[in-house]
Amino acid sequence: MGAHPAPSSGDAGAAAPESPPRVRAARLTRTLDRFLSGYGGRVTAAVRDLATGRFYDYHRDLRLPTASGAKVNILMAVLLGTPWRRLDERGRADAGRMIRFSDNAAADRLYERIGLESGLARANRRFGLRSTFTPPGRCVDLYCWGITQTTARDQVRLVRALARSRSPLAARERGQVLRLMANVVPRQRWGISAAACEHSRVSLKNGWLRHVSDGRWAVVSIGLIREVGHRYAVAVLTEDSLTMGAGVAEVEGTARRILAAFRGGRRCTVDEYQEVPPTSR
Repeated sequence: MGAHPAPSSGDAGAAAPESPPRVRAARLTRTLDRFLSGYGGRVTAAVRDLATGRFYDYHRDLRLPTASGAKVNILMAVLLGTPWRRLDERGRADAGRMIRFSDNAAADRLYERIGLESGLARANRRFGLRSTFTPPGRCVDLYCWGITQTTARDQVRLVRALARSRSPLAARERGQVLRLMANVVPRQRWGISAAACEHSRVSLKNGWLRHVSDGRWAVVSIGLIREVGHRYAVAVLTEDSLTMGAGVAEVEGTARRILAAFRGGRRCTVDEYQEVPPTSR
């Protein structure tokens, strides 16, 4: 776990503040440990400010399921092979339903289009994902893309590939994915959006699944938060929550605390969200 203040030359976006707040990694880690201690389960998170290069990760080596977060990965793999303007009507419709409504059947069809797990693995090598693996075959009536194992750091790399010009994806394709992520249906706008300022622009994809073996939940949220002077690539993944609500609370509470540390003393208005207390799990 740690914060790395050195900027990356390829990530320069909107103008950043002259002296961005230092992210005190040890203090932030203790804050997250205290917050999450009452929930149980496992959590990993990562945030990179693409404008300044600041970075923080929590439980950096922990691999957890992507759930429907993998649908962003699938669409990016599709667009590596077929630009949006050349995608057929069915492919475009499936892309919209997969991202905006989290439609599993649409995801299955696009996953087949890229060649299943081998196609996703090829795309991920181009995106620089080093710790993301999808098992072969089908899992409980759908392909196993939903139990892809990944790290928060890899998910931030994936979001970076949508937000920076030095990317395997062309600008038009990157923009299309981010537009779909910015227009998910209202009931799916929870997650990292809880850490956004009032006038931030948020592109996100959430995922949730209940394990058949023990009935516990994996809940994740990944995406990009854009505000004046900053672009935050954010990923929070959780597993083993007793309820989906508790998983959502862990995701949102974690994202809010990390972004508060990145903003330092600068405050902003965020959407009201009532965190689920541990006793409600």
